[in-house]
Amino acid sequence: MRGIGFYFFAAGVISVTLGMLWGIQMAISGDHTLHGAHAHLNLVGWVTMGLFGIYYTLTPAAAATRLAKLHLALAVAGLVVMVPGIAIAVQNGGDQMVAAGSLLTAASMLVFLYTVFKNGLGRTA
Repeated sequence: MRGIGFYFFAAGVISVTLGMLWGIQMAISGDHTLHGAHAHLNLVGWVTMGLFGIYYTLTPAAAATRLAKLHLALAVAGLVVMVPGIAIAVQNGGDQMVAAGSLLTAASMLVFLYTVFKNGLGRTA
Protein backbone atom coordinates (compact mmCIF):
# COMPACT_ATOMS: atom_id res chain seq x y z
CA MET A 1 0.00 0.00 0.00
CA ARG A 2 1.30 3.45 -0.89
CA GLY A 3 0.37 5.56 2.07
CA ILE A 4 2.00 8.65 3.51
CA GLY A 5 4.91 6.62 4.90
CA PHE A 6 5.72 5.39 1.40
CA TYR A 7 5.69 8.92 -0.03
CA PHE A 8 8.01 10.21 2.67
CA PHE A 9 10.34 7.29 2.12
CA ALA A 10 10.20 7.75 -1.67
CA ALA A 11 11.17 11.41 -1.23
CA GLY A 12 14.08 10.24 0.91
CA VAL A 13 15.29 7.67 -1.61
CA ILE A 14 15.08 10.19 -4.45
CA SER A 15 17.01 12.70 -2.31
CA VAL A 16 19.82 10.31 -1.42
CA THR A 17 20.16 9.15 -5.02
CA LEU A 18 20.46 12.74 -6.23
CA GLY A 19 22.76 13.53 -3.30
CA MET A 20 25.08 10.66 -4.15
CA LEU A 21 25.22 11.63 -7.80
CA TRP A 22 25.91 15.25 -6.82
CA GLY A 23 28.65 14.12 -4.43
CA ILE A 24 30.27 12.03 -7.16
CA GLN A 25 30.11 15.02 -9.53
CA MET A 26 31.78 17.24 -6.91
CA ALA A 27 34.49 14.64 -6.30
CA ILE A 28 35.23 14.21 -9.99
CA SER A 29 35.30 17.96 -10.67
CA GLY A 30 37.20 18.80 -7.49
CA ASP A 31 34.76 21.67 -6.90
CA HIS A 32 33.12 21.36 -3.48
CA THR A 33 31.69 24.88 -3.41
CA LEU A 34 28.14 23.59 -3.02
CA HIS A 35 28.92 21.05 -0.29
CA GLY A 36 26.46 22.73 2.09
CA ALA A 37 23.55 22.27 -0.30
CA HIS A 38 24.66 18.69 -0.97
CA ALA A 39 24.80 17.97 2.77
CA HIS A 40 21.31 19.38 3.34
CA LEU A 41 19.92 17.33 0.47
CA ASN A 42 21.28 14.20 2.14
CA LEU A 43 20.43 15.10 5.73
CA VAL A 44 17.04 16.76 5.33
CA GLY A 45 16.13 14.80 2.21
CA TRP A 46 17.29 11.30 3.05
CA VAL A 47 17.59 11.07 6.82
CA THR A 48 14.66 13.23 7.88
CA MET A 49 12.25 12.09 5.17
CA GLY A 50 13.22 8.48 5.78
CA LEU A 51 12.59 8.82 9.52
CA PHE A 52 9.24 10.48 8.85
CA GLY A 53 8.36 7.59 6.53
CA ILE A 54 9.27 5.01 9.15
CA TYR A 55 7.26 6.85 11.82
CA TYR A 56 4.12 7.02 9.70
CA THR A 57 4.47 3.36 8.71
CA LEU A 58 4.77 2.34 12.37
CA THR A 59 1.99 4.70 13.50
CA PRO A 60 -0.97 4.24 11.14
CA ALA A 61 -3.29 6.40 13.24
CA ALA A 62 -1.04 9.38 12.57
CA ALA A 63 -0.66 8.46 8.91
CA ALA A 64 -4.43 8.46 8.39
CA THR A 65 -4.83 12.16 9.22
CA ARG A 66 -5.05 15.21 6.98
CA LEU A 67 -2.27 16.67 9.11
CA ALA A 68 0.07 13.95 7.79
CA LYS A 69 -0.64 15.13 4.23
CA LEU A 70 0.06 18.72 5.26
CA HIS A 71 3.28 17.50 6.86
CA LEU A 72 4.35 15.80 3.62
CA ALA A 73 3.57 18.92 1.58
CA LEU A 74 5.50 21.21 3.94
CA ALA A 75 8.48 18.84 4.19
CA VAL A 76 8.83 18.32 0.45
CA ALA A 77 8.28 22.01 -0.33
CA GLY A 78 10.87 22.97 2.27
CA LEU A 79 13.44 20.62 0.80
CA VAL A 80 12.75 21.64 -2.79
CA VAL A 81 13.08 25.34 -1.93
CA MET A 82 15.88 25.13 0.65
CA VAL A 83 18.50 23.06 -1.21
CA PRO A 84 18.59 25.22 -4.37
CA GLY A 85 18.34 28.24 -2.08
CA ILE A 86 21.53 27.21 -0.31
CA ALA A 87 23.27 26.77 -3.66
CA ILE A 88 22.10 30.23 -4.77
CA ALA A 89 23.14 31.84 -1.46
CA VAL A 90 26.60 30.26 -1.59
CA GLN A 91 27.08 31.72 -5.05
CA ASN A 92 26.16 35.20 -3.73
CA GLY A 93 22.69 35.18 -5.25
CA GLY A 94 20.82 36.19 -2.11
CA ASP A 95 19.39 34.20 0.74
CA GLN A 96 15.63 34.75 0.38
CA MET A 97 15.04 31.31 -1.09
CA VAL A 98 17.02 29.47 1.58
CA ALA A 99 15.18 31.47 4.24
CA ALA A 100 11.80 30.49 2.78
CA GLY A 101 12.83 26.83 2.49
CA SER A 102 14.15 26.82 6.04
CA LEU A 103 10.87 28.25 7.36
CA LEU A 104 8.88 25.60 5.47
CA THR A 105 11.19 22.90 6.85
CA ALA A 106 10.83 24.26 10.39
CA ALA A 107 7.03 24.37 9.99
CA SER A 108 7.10 20.75 8.86
CA MET A 109 9.08 19.80 11.96
CA LEU A 110 6.58 21.61 14.20
CA VAL A 111 3.77 19.62 12.57
CA PHE A 112 5.76 16.45 13.23
CA LEU A 113 6.41 17.44 16.85
CA TYR A 114 2.66 17.90 17.40
CA THR A 115 1.91 14.63 15.56
CA VAL A 116 4.32 12.60 17.69
CA PHE A 117 2.99 13.96 20.97
CA LYS A 118 -0.62 13.54 19.85
CA ASN A 119 -0.29 10.00 18.45
CA GLY A 120 2.69 8.49 20.24
CA LEU A 121 4.68 5.79 18.49
CA GLY A 122 3.34 2.58 17.04
CA ARG A 123 -0.06 1.01 16.83
CA THR A 124 -2.54 1.62 19.57
CA ALA A 125 -4.25 -1.33 21.19
